[in-house]
Amino acid sequence: MKKNIAILATNGFEESELASPKAYLEEQGWNADIVSLKSGTIKSWKDGNWSNEYNVDVVLDQANEADYDALVLPGGVINPDLLRREEAAVNFVRSFFESKKPVAAICHGPQILVDADVLQGRKVTSFFSVKNDLKNAGAQWEDSEVVVDNGLVTSRNPNDLPAFNKKMVEEIKEGIHERQRV
Repeated sequence: MKKNIAILATNGFEESELASPKAYLEEQGWNADIVSLKSGTIKSWKDGNWSNEYNVDVVLDQANEADYDALVLPGGVINPDLLRREEAAVNFVRSFFESKKPVAAICHGPQILVDADVLQGRKVTSFFSVKNDLKNAGAQWEDSEVVVDNGLVTSRNPNDLPAFNKKMVEEIKEGIHERQRV
């Protein structure tokens, strides 16, 4: 069954954390749209420097959670910080939890989940430097390559991408997760 996946990102995303999941989703025969704050392109970050630009498929103010089966949140230090400042981005993320759809976040990506207020009692992982932010938001943080909690998939860093991609696809194939919650 064909799936439509939203990848929410803006300038400063960690390149591998968008490119690898996007390619893996497309290998399933699925559509993976890059959703961003503005039209045009967004610039990636790689090895401490600006890297390639990626085309934005859908502008956030025209994106609707109902058009998607799941959401992916790449990391990078800059990307999640910029996104969490935008109420529309936070609301877009929260809407996937309200609809009980799978959400996958890697590295610094889970930071926007703090602002979406969806972490209370959830098991997660992330890049170690945001561990306390997630714990302060009520999450149960653990140091594992991938953590799955009722449709929420999280991983620590680009080294975890193989496990992250596999679990992300498993959760998306399962579809709606009745125990996914806000």
